[in-house]
Amino acid sequence: MNYNYRYRLRPSDALEDQLAWTVDTCRQVYNHFLHRLNRTDNTSAYSEQKLLPSLKKWWNDLKQVHSKVLQKVVQRLYDNLSTLRGHKENGYHVGTLNWKAPGEYQSFTYSQSGFKLKNTSGRTRLWLSKLGEIPLTFHRDLPDDAEIKTVTIKQEPTGKWYAILGIETPDDPPQKPENPEKCVGIDVGILKYAHDTDGTAVESPDFSDERERLERAQRALSRKEHGSANWEKQRRVVAQRHADLKRKRRDFLHKLSNYYATEYDLVASEDLDAKGLVELPGNSRNRAGAAWGTFLRMLEYKCEREGAHFVAVDPSGTTKECASCGVSTDKPLWVREHSCPACGFKADRDANAAWNILSRGLEQVGEGRSESTPVETALPVDTDSVSAKRVVETGSPTLKREPSGEQ
Repeated sequence: MNYNYRYRLRPSDALEDQLAWTVDTCRQVYNHFLHRLNRTDNTSAYSEQKLLPSLKKWWNDLKQVHSKVLQKVVQRLYDNLSTLRGHKENGYHVGTLNWKAPGEYQSFTYSQSGFKLKNTSGRTRLWLSKLGEIPLTFHRDLPDDAEIKTVTIKQEPTGKWYAILGIETPDDPPQKPENPEKCVGIDVGILKYAHDTDGTAVESPDFSDERERLERAQRALSRKEHGSANWEKQRRVVAQRHADLKRKRRDFLHKLSNYYATEYDLVASEDLDAKGLVELPGNSRNRAGAAWGTFLRMLEYKCEREGAHFVAVDPSGTTKECASCGVSTDKPLWVREHSCPACGFKADRDANAAWNILSRGLEQVGEGRSESTPVETALPVDTDSVSAKRVVETGSPTLKREPSGEQ
């Protein structure tokens, strides 16, 4: 299996200048081959990479950059071109690849060779060809049988440098159970971030303090003269506020998704068009902040890693449809209770949707509807919830089974 491990680099001032110079040189190489791409027919990544040795004869600076790094720059250009073509084939209106200005190109990659992890005087360092040894914060060990395939060096907008190690382990992911026993359906939202069929409702994390600090920093930046030393200093403050907010959000999402992936044999969730939901008018900021797309991607790859089924179902009608009898009932967003006029089944609105999601997920994997009926196990309207703070502090929400719903 393939994983990415991210570590903070601690370069000296001299090494930091070298890293920045390497990034900028790679940017210029990218622009050079983009210029050729726009003026030469029938080119490919392989044919352009073969020109690199001759390019070094008159571009002397390239001799100070590892050959694999330069090859990855060319490959990056053609990967971007392939992505652009894919969007066009899918009906999107696309333009052309853009020239990279200073500050728009922030990373370079070693592939297969030119890097090594070393232990110098009890401290782990990353050795890079043409650059030397760079101290890093090695906060977690790599798996014993892991092989490092790539190393990407990246500078964040905050000015901090990171190394992303792409590793490969020989073990295949665990086999998924043919007859999953522990199954859960999850309905995601804004008031309650996740409401599942086992009686857990996780509240959305409160990032109001972080947003307020970010807004203050942005207002201070707007008062600075663009491009001045004070403007650059404040720009980094704004970038750090963005990074703090992103880090806390991802920490919550990682822990919540890891809980579901490790505790269940089958996880069913909605196949949401997160980008389309953000583009809808009204409340788009909260939809964007919920990061549903990121959560579902994390949940999918972690289920794959743990050997659990992940099923994304069609979300249409999951809120309207009764989990007990299947009759659809329109209800406005402010109505938080599901009350079926046909069978009399009552439950929390999100709990009812979670049961419908689980039933559709079981049907997709061929298990049929859940053996325990929603009427017997669904939650009442006044369900207690688990705070997002407890998820972050403990690493997983505490399950609390509530009394059965009414019919």
